[in-house]
Amino acid sequence: MSLIGEAALSSLFGVLFDKLTSSDLLKFFQQEQVHADLNKWKKMLMKIHAVLDDAEEKQVTSKFVKTWLDELEDLAYDVDDILDEFATEALRRELNPEPNKSKVQKIINACVGSNGSFVRSMHSKIAEIDSRLQGIVKDKNDLELRETSGGRTKTTRSRVPTTSLVNERHTYGRDEDKKAIIKLLLSSEFSDAQLSVIAMVGMGGLGKTTLAQLVYNDDDVSRYFDLKAWACVSEDFDIVRVTKAILQSVTSNHYETNDLNIIQVKLKEKLYDKKFLLILDDVWNEDYDDWTKLRCPFEFGALGSKIIVTTRNYNVSSTMGTAPAYELEGLSKDACWHLFKQHALGATDFTEHPALEEIGREILSRCKGSPLAAKVLGGALRTKRSPNEWKNVLNRKVWDIPKEKKGIIPVLELSYQYLPSHLKRCFAYCSLFPKDYEFEENELVLLWMAEGLVQETERNKPIEDLGAEYFHDLVMRSFFQQSSNNESLFVMHDLINDLAQWAAKGLCYRLEDTLSSNEQSKMSTKVRHFSYIPCQFDGIKKFEDFPKDMHLRTFLPLPRNNMCYLTNYVPNCLLPQLSYVRVISLCGYEIIELPSSISNLKHLRYINLSYTSIRSLPESTSLLYNLQTLMLKGCHKLTKLPEKIRDLVNLRYLDITDTSLIREMPVGIEKLKNLHTLSNFVVGKDSGSKIGDLMNLEFLQGRLYISSLENVLDVEDARRVNLNGKKNLDALVVKWGFAPRDLQYESIAVDILDMLRPWTTVKELSIDGYIGVKFPSWIGDHSFSNIVDLKIVRCEKCMSLPTIGRLFSLKFLIIKSMSKVQTIGPEFYGEGCLTPFRFLEKLHFEDMQEWQDWIPCGVEYGDFPCLRELFISQCPKLQGKLPNHLPSLENFSIKYCEQLVVSIPSFPILQEIEIVGCKEVVSKNKDELCLLKSIIFSIPGLKSLTKEFMEGLGKVKNLKVIDCNELTSLWQDSLMSLVKLEIWSCPSLINISLTPTLKTLYIKGCGALKSLPMSNCTSLEYATIEHCNSLLFISRHQLPPTLKRLEIQRCANLQFLIDEGEASSLLTKEESIKRSASLLEHLYISNCPSLKCVSLRGELSEKLKHLEIWTCSKLTSLSSRDQLPMALKYLQVYNCPKLESLANKLPNNASFEYLKISHCQEIKSLPEGLHKLNHLNEIHVDNCCSLVSFPDGGFLPTHLRKILITNCVKLEALPCMHNLTSLQTLCIYECTSTVCFPEYAFPTNLKELLLKGMTNCKQGLNRLTSLRRLTIYGNGFQDWQSFPEEEDDGKMMMMLPTSLTSLWILNFPNIVLLSSKAFQNLSALEKLYVDNCPKLAYLPEGLPHTLLKLYVYNCPVLKQQCKKGKGQEWLKKINNIPLVKIDYQSIYELEEDE
Repeated sequence: MSLIGEAALSSLFGVLFDKLTSSDLLKFFQQEQVHADLNKWKKMLMKIHAVLDDAEEKQVTSKFVKTWLDELEDLAYDVDDILDEFATEALRRELNPEPNKSKVQKIINACVGSNGSFVRSMHSKIAEIDSRLQGIVKDKNDLELRETSGGRTKTTRSRVPTTSLVNERHTYGRDEDKKAIIKLLLSSEFSDAQLSVIAMVGMGGLGKTTLAQLVYNDDDVSRYFDLKAWACVSEDFDIVRVTKAILQSVTSNHYETNDLNIIQVKLKEKLYDKKFLLILDDVWNEDYDDWTKLRCPFEFGALGSKIIVTTRNYNVSSTMGTAPAYELEGLSKDACWHLFKQHALGATDFTEHPALEEIGREILSRCKGSPLAAKVLGGALRTKRSPNEWKNVLNRKVWDIPKEKKGIIPVLELSYQYLPSHLKRCFAYCSLFPKDYEFEENELVLLWMAEGLVQETERNKPIEDLGAEYFHDLVMRSFFQQSSNNESLFVMHDLINDLAQWAAKGLCYRLEDTLSSNEQSKMSTKVRHFSYIPCQFDGIKKFEDFPKDMHLRTFLPLPRNNMCYLTNYVPNCLLPQLSYVRVISLCGYEIIELPSSISNLKHLRYINLSYTSIRSLPESTSLLYNLQTLMLKGCHKLTKLPEKIRDLVNLRYLDITDTSLIREMPVGIEKLKNLHTLSNFVVGKDSGSKIGDLMNLEFLQGRLYISSLENVLDVEDARRVNLNGKKNLDALVVKWGFAPRDLQYESIAVDILDMLRPWTTVKELSIDGYIGVKFPSWIGDHSFSNIVDLKIVRCEKCMSLPTIGRLFSLKFLIIKSMSKVQTIGPEFYGEGCLTPFRFLEKLHFEDMQEWQDWIPCGVEYGDFPCLRELFISQCPKLQGKLPNHLPSLENFSIKYCEQLVVSIPSFPILQEIEIVGCKEVVSKNKDELCLLKSIIFSIPGLKSLTKEFMEGLGKVKNLKVIDCNELTSLWQDSLMSLVKLEIWSCPSLINISLTPTLKTLYIKGCGALKSLPMSNCTSLEYATIEHCNSLLFISRHQLPPTLKRLEIQRCANLQFLIDEGEASSLLTKEESIKRSASLLEHLYISNCPSLKCVSLRGELSEKLKHLEIWTCSKLTSLSSRDQLPMALKYLQVYNCPKLESLANKLPNNASFEYLKISHCQEIKSLPEGLHKLNHLNEIHVDNCCSLVSFPDGGFLPTHLRKILITNCVKLEALPCMHNLTSLQTLCIYECTSTVCFPEYAFPTNLKELLLKGMTNCKQGLNRLTSLRRLTIYGNGFQDWQSFPEEEDDGKMMMMLPTSLTSLWILNFPNIVLLSSKAFQNLSALEKLYVDNCPKLAYLPEGLPHTLLKLYVYNCPVLKQQCKKGKGQEWLKKINNIPLVKIDYQSIYELEEDE
């Protein structure tokens, strides 16, 4: 029987035993007089460890055993914390040895320990642990747990074996996979092989067995093979059992014998010279020796025999497979949906249960392509037809589905149980990651290291490498998948994420771990690892339920790439309480400092402050002796590292990427001998850090960036670095900053770069700002054959490039700002090199001001046989020929090379061309441009494109012409595939011919163009015309019926947009031919000062849905008949001062949803019929100074959701609103002629309200129980001295709704304070905005903990009170608000300026 991995606790116990037997710690234990206690611990723990496997088996059926295991796990973590305290104290004393002591003191130390306070505190902790351990041992005996040895035998979790039978009618979405596997089986590629093994790999529940069944029962497969056999292997890889099962499948006979020899001989006889297909389903064993024994009889079959193996483990595939593994992906959404419906309803649709369909689709989204999940979740709903019952399943976790109906966790649990114990802990830790969270390998490995989940087990193997092995093992076992968005990131399938949460068993807590908005389990004191997804503003309320006395090890927000703000309560109060924490991340938060008390967190291994605004770390950080990882990436305000960083002797990973304000490394960094990753080394000046400090950092690996090399004045110092001895570096960047123009500096630079020669395995090399006149010989030497990526930038003294052609692995090469290079020739390729640049794929030359000639190498097979992208930019003197044989070139870009005649002679698979600012372009062979799909060119002197050139562009889909000042005509008859055409700044262009295939047209700055010949563009959908000042009108004839969106901007002389009926006098007879109905849906017109009329009738507007007109100063009407299109949904008119009306009347069935009229001074009324518009959601009327009243007696549609009426100074009455029960947003601003706002007339469901100039609105606000945002101006409340003002009897003159989340207070000239009484009930308030209250001095007492944002503008008195650390309001009221801004600066920036 095969063995399953030990209990997950075993790994933790292994850590404890290692610490209890460590020679260094034993010595310290004896010194502190605690060795006897800890030795007793060891003995008790060993007895407990012996029964762990039995306990893990019994916990399934006994809740008492499960409770015992939970308590034991909690105790084990506490023991580990205490042992870590001892180790930390021992290290502290080693780094800070105490001075010589007297004999008397030594005698005392021998009796009571050398540090009395430490010993006293530890003795009390030891006594507590001792008591708990004895209780655990007693309970062990009471529970009759038995000792086991050699691991736990898999005996109790047997599963029903799979068979070859399948009902194809109930399988969905695997047709293409089935075809692909059958193709492999019947392919002639492997037909001459004696035996081929094809592995299908994927996580549990993806349908590997079902796919194998479909293939096995296919008729073509059955005819192709002489024999077929099916065997379910499962996790028990018993060779006798499996061989017997295969034999019985082949012969249909039963065999009693268990003699392997007899069984294999019989099987060999049956398979001999027969072409057979064997399915080995659900294989777990990856032992090559076992496989070779099993496969022995199979080798006697005929040529072309095949074996299909299904497995979750890629290592099995590597062991057994002879062909590349077939990676099974999840089902499509449609296929999953069909499967779900089949099991949930036994039907193909929701016709009989329409109320369940939407919930069903939400449930389906949890499946993420897993047919097992679709089947199990559907099965759980099989007898349920109530929407509430379906919602209940939606909101439950997978493992909460009743046991008799669930099949997901047991299937996936087997993958977990098969993990070795150390991987179980690592995987369970991943439950901290939310679903769909994409993570880097390095990110997770560093966290594992910090948590002690990766332990050194082999000599000379860094724990980083061990962690990487753990990670890759979990990838191979299908626990992690490569992200489809970024190949460097990984993700867990949702079901695997569920499995991780199940495996974590209360150790990990994810704050956002809810399936419904009101369901959140409380955080237990036994939780050790905590994570959450930050919101933009995280205040105290988010953390107020944190239990006291937690032994938390992980505090891990997981940012989503946007800046967030955090309450000071977390770094200053919460984190200092977490005395056992090992991982702290505040990544992505806008914080500027850490408290010095950080040094008290002596267990800390990992600090991530990346992308914060921190300026410096407290010097006490150097007391964190256990710190392994310090991440400061993107800290753009960070100016220095701690001066005593040398004391962080366990530091292994230091990332200061993109911290440009750090001018030098701290002195003593050479003491950090355990550093494996150092992103940047900044060479200091004078007495600062020296480059030679890198000498002792012999374990550096990955990427190293050495900057400020201009500060190196001693070549011997550079020699000591010994980069050549750092053989694990993959990438090296060396950079010089500004250096004096001095021959001595130039000479030193040559020697320095020579001394910085890395080991030959380096894959990336970048040289930036080098000030030497020549490159050392090692750059380009053929021994650096592993370099894939090379950048040479700003080497302005060098007159020639190094020999690069011999770097045979080079794929990406960038040469930039080499201002003295005039010729690139043989020295670049390498003298005598027959195949230079054989694998180069991308080549960029940029800003080469003196480069004149590019001399080809002249080799037989061409210069760059694999080059896919060639980019040359800002080389104003380059002329002559470019390489003329680039058989692999796909993208070709030449920009701002004013002397270059660009020839395109021989690029057979070229797809994209960009030619901008060059002298000329020619093409000699049109046939060799047959694959070209995209062209961009800009040639000032170009008058026309040659016929030869155009004839080669038959496959071009995108054409962009820019700044061709002399181009007069553009004929595109040859561009029969053109889809998108852009013409920019071609002022002489008069004639243009457009092809029928065109879908998108953009014309800008073509001042001579008088007409738009678009009529034959029968596919055109989108057109934008801008800055075409010769256009007078656009006729209906010019607009093809397929056009959906038309934008016209800044056409100064355009007068009419008209159709045939309205402009018959302007159109020719030919133009008046009846046309098919227009599809135009979106029309946008702006900044056309001569436009008088937009015709909105006839077929042009039949389908028009969206109309915007901006800043057309002469526009008088939208339609000659004062009618708006029936289909119109969105209308916005802005700054049309002569427009008098939109329309007289709106039809009852108009489709209007949005209406905005702004800065139209002549508009006196709105169209009648507004109140009958059943779809209207929003009305905005702004700065219409002639508007007197609303039509229809002021009545509006009852379902309106938003009304904004601002600066309408003649408006005499507001529309009726009391019946607008759907209204959510109301803004009334500076309507000075409006007499009043009817008291208590606010619509009751308002969520947002803005009032200015409404003096009688003080009452009734508190009735708005749904109001979320209130903006109120002080106009009319000039006498108020507080907000709100109190009456003589103490009552508030304005009662604020308790539902408010956002309050804006503006323009109260005399208020001195904000009333505490008014604010005390605002328990949901999140944002407070105060502006232009010049006398305001005090904020209310007891600001709610929910407050996340405080903005104070133009309040000079309050500004002084709110200064960080100084003002009374800061100290008492606002120091814990995540974001405080005063006069557009954060409170921290304000302090910085001062």
